[in-house]
Amino acid sequence: MTEPAPQQSSGRTAPRTPRESSGGTTPRTPRGMSDEKPTVSDMQQVVVNDEEQYSLWPAGQEPPAGWRADGFTGSKQECLDHIDAVWTDMRPRSVREAMRTRSQE
Repeated sequence: MTEPAPQQSSGRTAPRTPRESSGGTTPRTPRGMSDEKPTVSDMQQVVVNDEEQYSLWPAGQEPPAGWRADGFTGSKQECLDHIDAVWTDMRPRSVREAMRTRSQE
């Protein structure tokens, strides 16, 4: 029985990630967070629909059909913080109203 020939190396190694080459962890900025001020193109606006559901839309652009500006504009994180503060009940408005009507019967 013959042994298989050893694999020959091309002499190239796979590129190393920053984590591997530094020998430790690479400090990372949390997603959505930055020390830099957002540019105009990074600015978002909070939009809301008729069911009182919230979302983000690029600032300076007209919201899509069925949505209107909430009046708050800022960085993505600032807008998400605003939504967390004002959108306290995730149920659509029609569901909240139906439940309120049923509880009054």
